[in-house]
Amino acid sequence: MPENDTLDKIDLDIKNCTLCLLCSTRKHTVPGEGGFLKKLMIIGEAPGYHEDQSGRPFIGAAGKILRNTLSKNDIKINDVFITNIIKCRPPNNRPPFINEKKICIQYLERQILLLQPKIICLLGNVVSSYLLGIKSITNERGRILHKNELKYFVTYHPAATIYNRNLLNIFEQDIKKLAEYLL
Repeated sequence: MPENDTLDKIDLDIKNCTLCLLCSTRKHTVPGEGGFLKKLMIIGEAPGYHEDQSGRPFIGAAGKILRNTLSKNDIKINDVFITNIIKCRPPNNRPPFINEKKICIQYLERQILLLQPKIICLLGNVVSSYLLGIKSITNERGRILHKNELKYFVTYHPAATIYNRNLLNIFEQDIKKLAEYLL
């Protein structure tokens, strides 16, 4: 971590980043946002269309599901830091390429080191696979996993609940468990 690192410095480094081709197609970078009262960090895959337009994470349809589910469990969105592995939108919302993840992970690592979250909630297979090596989250979701002295909580990405409504109840149950871990 650079000396005297701050979220503002990390945000500026992300805004000025030209290390991969995503910089040429983005409208805005999406470094992440939120408070940190709950010591919870939520990490998704990459910004989508609405996030790219605004520079804010999780404000589209999946974000609405996430925010509503957190709120139902007395977790205020302003009390958590929410971000993605990738800080720029991949064209047509395609999954991030491995080289993009390898380049962009430095910013996420700095954010984690600076914030020192109590729990990191990983949303979906792409994030869980890349950060924890999980092949499928079905068997790992809804519980705390440990790696490198950090606690991770894995669940489905809220976007998955849009395409498979059967997952919504499971996602909601997982977030309820997450809220209990934060007590």
